[in-house]
Amino acid sequence: MTLEPVIGLEIHVQLKTKSKMFCGCDNRAEDAPPNTAVCPVCMGHPGTLPVANRQAVEFGVLASLALGCRITKESKFDRKNYFYPDLPKGYQISQFDKPVGVEGKMTLENPLAKEGERKVFTIGITRLHLEEDAAKLQHSADGKSSLVDFNRAGTPLAEIVTEPDFASPAEAKVFLHELRLIMRTLGVSDADMEKGHLRCDANISLREVIDDPAVERETVLRFNPKTEVKNLNSFKSVERALEYEIVRQTALWNAGTPPTQTTTRGWDDDKQITVLQRVKEGMADYRYFPDPDLPPLELASIEMAVRPKMPELPEAKRARFREEYAFTAADAKQIVDNPYLADFTEKTMSELHEWLSTSGEKEPWEAQKAKFAKLVSGWLLSKLLGMLGEIGSDVRIMKVTPENFAEFVAMVHQGKINSTAAQEVLRTMLEAGQDPSQIVAEKGLEQVSDVGDLELACDNAILANPKVVEDYKAGTKNAIMFLVGQVMKSTRGKAKPDLVREILEAKLGNI
Repeated sequence: MTLEPVIGLEIHVQLKTKSKMFCGCDNRAEDAPPNTAVCPVCMGHPGTLPVANRQAVEFGVLASLALGCRITKESKFDRKNYFYPDLPKGYQISQFDKPVGVEGKMTLENPLAKEGERKVFTIGITRLHLEEDAAKLQHSADGKSSLVDFNRAGTPLAEIVTEPDFASPAEAKVFLHELRLIMRTLGVSDADMEKGHLRCDANISLREVIDDPAVERETVLRFNPKTEVKNLNSFKSVERALEYEIVRQTALWNAGTPPTQTTTRGWDDDKQITVLQRVKEGMADYRYFPDPDLPPLELASIEMAVRPKMPELPEAKRARFREEYAFTAADAKQIVDNPYLADFTEKTMSELHEWLSTSGEKEPWEAQKAKFAKLVSGWLLSKLLGMLGEIGSDVRIMKVTPENFAEFVAMVHQGKINSTAAQEVLRTMLEAGQDPSQIVAEKGLEQVSDVGDLELACDNAILANPKVVEDYKAGTKNAIMFLVGQVMKSTRGKAKPDLVREILEAKLGNI
């Protein structure tokens, strides 16, 4: 018997609005003292009336468009009834049958796809709807008591529900990474899983693969009772929980006892297992009905207003970075995955383009852009980001400007500084914020390329190391590297290594 996983995701994204979903309380009170960002509306006091947050609705429409959704003409809010300590009203204001966006899709690449797995896959977006968040429970270490912080109650949420189109846990992880990047690019959410800005529930079941053409397709694609996994606070947790469920459910199928009920399980990150919580409620249990205090939303005018505000989305930006700047696919992905890094890189390339047009070099930008892209990615992604990591900083607050970094890359390109000196210059730029030409002048780091000076340094190295010269003449060609090192040492690392070797080879050939 061959089994395949059927996986769908339900993602809650906290929207970065100024105020809460249905009241005027500050929505930026994440680190405020407990129960200080509350009011009678979000606390569910009798007689209070909610008012929908227009910015949250606009964010919902913008996010729906980015996910390829069709915006519904008329949307409405409903009451979802259930009782839990974190729900002050005894119901949640959500959306049932008329969400903001429907029928979207995302096409993604899985760079880590194994043999037999899809390298490109498409995930359907069932819907995006708006709702309010619940309060936050804080459980005691002994598990005997819990406290409730209502600061989070009423925070605007966009819930994104996918079709069960994922074929593997790895695809789910790739999707979540891209979704987080889209939300950050739109500016609607910080989408930080560790802080609860982005929360994911994973639904998974297995079904038997039937390769019999006589069996109808509807039978082959039937769905079995699913397991919903909660308490997933990282992308890795999502992937590992789904992998665990595939193993657990496969064992049940092989034992002849596949799941017969839809259940909810929690992920225990310490034990790396899922734990049964309850049999999942059905839609009827929530007793949805339209919220009588909130009028329907006419979204056509809001869609027209926000559509022009749509920024360039990550996949389009990756493609443009490959085409316009000649970055490799891997470098373009790494750069675009950080919107701030992408902005810094684009400004750097623009500065280099302008510099080249006035530098007097014969080759035009189109002929050299791949060379510049390689230099920028090498010094930026490897060296500069590494130095930032060492000091616990990042590209948003560093002292290196795109203008100075472009000047630095141009100096490396022209051979004015060698690799060793360039690293010293870059580190000083990061620490002091100086421009590279000033650092090179102050520290005397400009590369020595005067042939007369280098010939003298090479003569001295040859005279001081007769044994190395004998080894070289006897056939040990690598011995010349010792002499190159001596010349580099005498010039304090400012000599051009390739030119030094060329001079040495010529001189040794005449001995």
